[in-house]
Amino acid sequence: MRKHSFNALLCLMAGIAVATVSCKKDNVSSTKSADAISTETLAKIEALGFSAADVHKFGNDYIVEGDIRLTEEDLNAKYTGPVLRVANSEQYRTTNIVTGTPRTIKVLVASSLGSAYVAGADTAIARYNRLQLAITFTRITSGIAHITISGFNQGPSGGFITLGSSGFPTSSGNPYASILMNTNSQAYGSNPNVLYVGSVIQHEIGHCIGFRHTDYFDRSYSCGGTATNEGASSVGAIWIPGTPTGADANSWMLSCSNGGNRTFNPNDIIALNYLY
Repeated sequence: MRKHSFNALLCLMAGIAVATVSCKKDNVSSTKSADAISTETLAKIEALGFSAADVHKFGNDYIVEGDIRLTEEDLNAKYTGPVLRVANSEQYRTTNIVTGTPRTIKVLVASSLGSAYVAGADTAIARYNRLQLAITFTRITSGIAHITISGFNQGPSGGFITLGSSGFPTSSGNPYASILMNTNSQAYGSNPNVLYVGSVIQHEIGHCIGFRHTDYFDRSYSCGGTATNEGASSVGAIWIPGTPTGADANSWMLSCSNGGNRTFNPNDIIALNYLY
């Protein structure tokens, strides 16, 4: 998940809506990525079906579509199956989802992260568990976790800053095992708001259990800029029955953050109950 770094939202709206022209914006300088992405790498990203727009280097990996990590191994994988594209629908899931339900997913927050990230994880977990789904979450402090939340420090790039990143469920039916949260002060400030941090963790957990971005068909809906269809890729983008077509201004799975608290709206709950 990302937020505008040079157009940071300074207003929180009732219902937590996306950016509107009535929100005050401040100009904050941003940095350009020092790592140019090769045309060969972009071609591999496109070949997998992901959008090659606005790709950022992240260590030895790449961030695509705002918060999805791809490794070199991912880029070199050969995918020969069908690519399903569904346009202009509100809720999307990946081909792989978490199986073996009912099951409890263990979440571990790295000790290097501050108290706001621990409290944020507890906030996100409580929001999922209140829905009484076939998957529940519990935070552990030691042992083997299904999802580990750890940190990275990266400033703005290209007018945006990455708040967190994760991936999609495995073919074996397990959730994606890692969420990375940005500890840079320009992401959450020097005193992170727990509800803000929790909302981003909630979003990244959504990816880990199989949800694509709500505005998958047009990322400009929440991020601004050029309209971009993220592409179905080898992971799929399958419409969830019972959810409306068209964009949803309050969804927890919008591509870009509104800079504050955002939780499930009624359509999100329909989608979660359909899958789990």
